[in-house]
Amino acid sequence: MKLVILVTLVAAAFAVPQSSRYEAPAASPRADSGERVAILRDDRIMEEDGRFNVEFEAENGIHFAKSGSPDAANGAVIQAGQYSYTAPDGTPVLVKFVANENGFQPESDLLPVAPEFPHPIPQFVLDQIAFAAEEDARKGSFERQASVRVPSTSYGSPQ
Repeated sequence: MKLVILVTLVAAAFAVPQSSRYEAPAASPRADSGERVAILRDDRIMEEDGRFNVEFEAENGIHFAKSGSPDAANGAVIQAGQYSYTAPDGTPVLVKFVANENGFQPESDLLPVAPEFPHPIPQFVLDQIAFAAEEDARKGSFERQASVRVPSTSYGSPQ
């Protein structure tokens, strides 16, 4: 029995796909330069149940890693990962992300961030809000006056 288990484990180890070296396609005519970039690593693991893991690294410093699994509730695939590269100005860029039922959610120090609330509201905005409130109050009093109707004296009378 132990021999059968050992043979099964050895067979499973040899059955795991080995990563192969990927050759980049020829440069596109639209590429900025004719430079070819070697792919240093391209590992992909796909499980039968839908789980996966992808890691990619290029000679020019681009790194990409992503893993995911199916969500049993709605059949969507939930993913998480990160990618990094060096911007043309030399700034290192790192973006971490999650993609789930709430959409794609990137996280990076380089992404713009809205100011925290409450932030100071400019005076012209406050003036506009007050003006709109006054208009609403005037409109409301006019509608209340117009909604009081006096019955017509000619109702039911021939014209």
